[in-house]
Amino acid sequence: MKIVPVIDILSGQAVSAYRGERDRYRPLQSGLSRSPDPGDVLRGFLNLYPFTAVYLADLDAILGRGDNNTVIERLVEGFPSVQLWLDKGSRGDACNYADRVHPVLGTETGLSAGRLRTAANDNPNTLLSLDFNDSGLLGDAALLKQPQLWPQRCIIMALHRVGTGIGPDTGLLKAVRDRAPDRAWYAAGGIRNEQDLQRLAATGAAGALVATALHHGAITRADLEALSNDS
Repeated sequence: MKIVPVIDILSGQAVSAYRGERDRYRPLQSGLSRSPDPGDVLRGFLNLYPFTAVYLADLDAILGRGDNNTVIERLVEGFPSVQLWLDKGSRGDACNYADRVHPVLGTETGLSAGRLRTAANDNPNTLLSLDFNDSGLLGDAALLKQPQLWPQRCIIMALHRVGTGIGPDTGLLKAVRDRAPDRAWYAAGGIRNEQDLQRLAATGAAGALVATALHHGAITRADLEALSNDS
């Protein structure tokens, strides 16, 4: 199972995410990092474990009020061994960055079928994030009925569980995975510990996006060594 740490960046700082409620996000306090500087946070993750990929959410871009390109470029240059999954919503892509920066297109910001088709054709490294809250898919619900458009790697983002510690939504993962079982599925939201990761692996997840459990020490290096692979 591939474990991918998450860094949410807002106004140049790493922040603690909670249920997708961006007005409640605060500068990150972590046992792995001396500050909420995204470079310090990424360095802290790599001191814990040699992760090969990290998910970056540019929340300013997602919210449509600017971007964190300067910070992202610094991470690209400063961590050449790490693949960066860069989420700027449906508005941005990674075409201005290095090849190891893979664009993530999220449904939350109004992703259209045409935009997804074009992006996936133009860049085979594109990932799709199917963004959910407790009411269902955020964005165009028709995308759930068009799995032929989905790229090879897809994220099931349960935003209503992010930062809550209530556990992942394995039922949601199974339901969406069954629409395209040949894709590599990554679960995000609510993951608490190694047992949750084991349950996700049992449902067929290729990996998981994790933040809070790493910062709080609930998932340890030993857990990561037992679980992780980069296939």
